[in-house]
Amino acid sequence: MFELILSLGKCLVDLTFSEWFSGKSLHISTLNITSTGCVSSSLTKLKIEVNTFDDCLYLLDGRLQCLSTLIIKIFEICYSLANIDNKKTLPKLKCFSLTSECYTQFYDDGIVLLLRRMLNLEKLTLFLLVSKIESTYIDGIQLYDEILIFMPRLNKLTFSINTLVFNRYITVDLPSNDDIQNSFIKRRYQPVGSYADEKLTDYAGRCHVYSLPYEFDCFYHLTNCFQGGIFNKVRWLAMADQHPFEHELFKKISHDFPFLQKLVVLNSKPQKNKQHASTLITFVHLVELNLRLAHTNYVEQFLLETKTCLPHLKNLVIEYESLVMITNNFTNDATHRNCSQLRRIDIDKPFICPENFHSYFPLL
Repeated sequence: MFELILSLGKCLVDLTFSEWFSGKSLHISTLNITSTGCVSSSLTKLKIEVNTFDDCLYLLDGRLQCLSTLIIKIFEICYSLANIDNKKTLPKLKCFSLTSECYTQFYDDGIVLLLRRMLNLEKLTLFLLVSKIESTYIDGIQLYDEILIFMPRLNKLTFSINTLVFNRYITVDLPSNDDIQNSFIKRRYQPVGSYADEKLTDYAGRCHVYSLPYEFDCFYHLTNCFQGGIFNKVRWLAMADQHPFEHELFKKISHDFPFLQKLVVLNSKPQKNKQHASTLITFVHLVELNLRLAHTNYVEQFLLETKTCLPHLKNLVIEYESLVMITNNFTNDATHRNCSQLRRIDIDKPFICPENFHSYFPLL
């Protein structure tokens, strides 16, 4: 299909390409992109979703001769399987946006090398999740020395970069959040938000750096180190930590993410300060809640009407045992209000509905 569009659109200058089937994106196959028919002498702007980093490299190998703006979302960035030149400069490219929502280890040997080719870039947007082994976090000094110094004409940088490090065999002194902030201040960046683990837990540590104001609709892997702020554009939030999330953090999130619609909580640690949860929290716009990989304390935190108000909750992802426990086998009045508007429950395994199940969830 992509090849056909390019062949028919001889004068096409702006293309957004995304196929949809049953609500899920079908990414272009590498076979189509590598086809000799995927060429254009007129296209200047392309917005596209692809499967691999190789697909991105093929699009930038010269077949799109006039391309100046590329907005690309890559499903998975992994080591290149093809012999594609990732060194030739890209002087015509003025605007580049790269999004990938899967963790990649191909940052230094792939992404960095690609970005260094964009000598005349004026606008750069990065949304990345990077994993590193025996290393440290990506900070302002690394960004400048490894990438931005090669882009003398860059006038706008928008980014959200999560770094997950695994340091098992060597000792790496991880920077504090103040160190990370200073790394951006020294290089005269625009305002930047950040939070970071200063110590490893099970050999792992997380850091998140992002330009302000925050421009993306997704926010990944918020931890207890989160520093706060206002994130009006975020609609999807994932929380993950190996230390418990307490009531006060959820209160902060309800304030700092006022238009949040989807929330994922990944935490197996029980709360320690349940007795201090006296303030009612309201998530006004939340429609989808995923607690499948969360301790039962968080099921209680969100479903008990004395702790949290979820007036528009429609979809719940949860383990059956947790749901049965907190609703007291679908008889607990204190959880009924937050459950009464549910239209879909995604449970981890098949089960036989008890007699009062449908009366407890009348809209299912």
